Amino acid sequence: MAIARALVNRAPILLADEPTGNLDTKASAGIMELFTALNEEGKITIVLVTHEVDIAAYSRRIIRFLDGRIISDEARATQ
Repeated sequence: MAIARALVNRAPILLADEPTGNLDTKASAGIMELFTALNEEGKITIVLVTHEVDIAAYSRRIIRFLDGRIISDEARATQ
C-alpha cells in the first residue's frame, strides 16, 4: 500500500524498510523489479533497508552499518 501511495503522490524519494521481509522469493523479486523500474524509468530515489543479501544485490550502492556506524560504502555497477 505504501508503494502505491508514493506513486500516486509522485514522491521523488521512496523510503522502504524491509519491503520484502514477509514475502516469498517470487514476490520479493517482483517488488525489487518494480523498484528498479521506478528508479531507472521514473527517476525515483529509493532508500531501502534490508538484512537480505539477495535483495541488496539489486541496488547501485550498498552502505553497511554495524553498531550504528558505517563500516562500508560500496558503489556498484548497474545490472
